[in-house]
Amino acid sequence: MHETSLSLLNRLRNSPENEGWNRLTELYAPLIRRWLQRYDVQDCDAQDLIQEVLLAVSKDLGSFDHPGQPGAFRGWLKAILINRLRKFWRSRDHRPQARGDSAIDAKLAQLDDPTSELSQIWNREHDQYVLRQLLALAEPHFEPNTWKVFCRVALEGAKADVVAQEMGISKNAVIVAKCRVLSRLRQESEVLIESSSGFFDKG
Repeated sequence: MHETSLSLLNRLRNSPENEGWNRLTELYAPLIRRWLQRYDVQDCDAQDLIQEVLLAVSKDLGSFDHPGQPGAFRGWLKAILINRLRKFWRSRDHRPQARGDSAIDAKLAQLDDPTSELSQIWNREHDQYVLRQLLALAEPHFEPNTWKVFCRVALEGAKADVVAQEMGISKNAVIVAKCRVLSRLRQESEVLIESSSGFFDKG
């Protein structure tokens, strides 16, 4: 396995135009696109808006100081998304044709309200989506058997002794394999996936 890298946010701060930017785009562009579709943004405009959101994240990341409160980063990202959507729909050339500005504004106000159901959906989808992406990015860094052990125990909920018997290894080797993968995922996901996801409590 390669040396454990810095968290995504630290890499982006250190190399905003290279690896960090590519990882940020790979990780977040599909999630942002999905939410843009909920606000009636057409595919022809979505890519530009995705770039605007991610550029704003990249540009302002140096001044983002995580306060240690659950949801700080995803809340910051959501605020940037809302801001760009409001500017988009208030521009003269991008007004909703059928239902006027008020419906879009109402939906954006709901997303902006941290206590709303829509905001809670954002929180859940963010954490679940980012976790899936991080799993996909982490897998190539481990031997196939190590990854299989991790999936059986951490994702499928199999008992360590059962997996040990299946794989023909010791129970301790199973625990070590799971901990190695979880350790990398924790570092990769630093401040991105909040404790509400519950996933890292499995370690």
